[in-house]
Amino acid sequence: MIGTVSNDGERRLVLVSGRAHPELATSVAEELGTSLVPTTAYDFANGEIYVRFGESVRGSDAFVLQSHAAPINQWLMEQLLMVDALKRASAKTITVVAPFYGYARQDKKHRGREPISARLMADLFRTAGADRMMSVDLHAAQIQGFFDGPVDHLWAMPILTEYVRTRVDTTNVTVVSPDAGRIRVAEQWAAKLGGGPLAFVHKTRDINRPNSTKANRVVGDVEGRSCVLVDDLIDTAGTITGAVRVLLEAGAKDVIVAATHGVLSDPAIDRLSQCGAREIIITDTLPIADDRRFEQLTVLSIAPLIARAIREVFDDGSVTSLFDGQA
Repeated sequence: MIGTVSNDGERRLVLVSGRAHPELATSVAEELGTSLVPTTAYDFANGEIYVRFGESVRGSDAFVLQSHAAPINQWLMEQLLMVDALKRASAKTITVVAPFYGYARQDKKHRGREPISARLMADLFRTAGADRMMSVDLHAAQIQGFFDGPVDHLWAMPILTEYVRTRVDTTNVTVVSPDAGRIRVAEQWAAKLGGGPLAFVHKTRDINRPNSTKANRVVGDVEGRSCVLVDDLIDTAGTITGAVRVLLEAGAKDVIVAATHGVLSDPAIDRLSQCGAREIIITDTLPIADDRRFEQLTVLSIAPLIARAIREVFDDGSVTSLFDGQA
């Protein structure tokens, strides 16, 4: 049966998905005990996208899942068209589920005459007909305020920390932030891993060169300790691998990297596989092709978290309850 009927026998949940990450969509549907709505989607010769749902969604609470993977502009446009189609097909409510939110790193103006692209994305989804948005580990928490409606900001930290606890001696672990700006997140990690010390890597960035940072030195004591280096995403991996290098040079016993989103743009795979980290842990908010996987890489499923959040929204429950009231 497509969709799920609530206890009152009237409301209906439907889950639809674009083409960016079908494996994740299938896993979320399985967690919910439902099926994806049959959808036709293809590209015209000039690159325009066509979408159509294969059955009625009238009066339903619709959740449209699409992770903004590369080519990001194509999948963003496809999700916008799916939202518009749901609105025109008389869905009662439409929730955009974007496990990885595109353009999130452009959340403010660094210099004059620049766009605030993350805000534009939110405006586009609202205009298309979205009533609500859901995402995992936004690059900046302020993005929640860009959308004119409810935003469910999910945390992958419980999934990641539960796994990391099985991989380290929590009596000899230091949680490390790759820069000073994410110290608060590192503090939360440290609390989950037993309250050990913190450190961060001092780095410099050239705003005229995208994906370019330089890790300079470690602030904090890491000598002889297992370090867990945490971040929200890994793109070209220059920041993370530079941080691994300075940690090992500072005497760290070993380094585990944990991040939510594996963007993994070239040359990330080469850098990560050769950086000296014992393990690289990410979730599957973005698709990771088999030829992009390597020995040190561990990919954890985000589907149970997304499914639980969808269920809470559909049942008018509390998404915050999934995170001990901290989200």
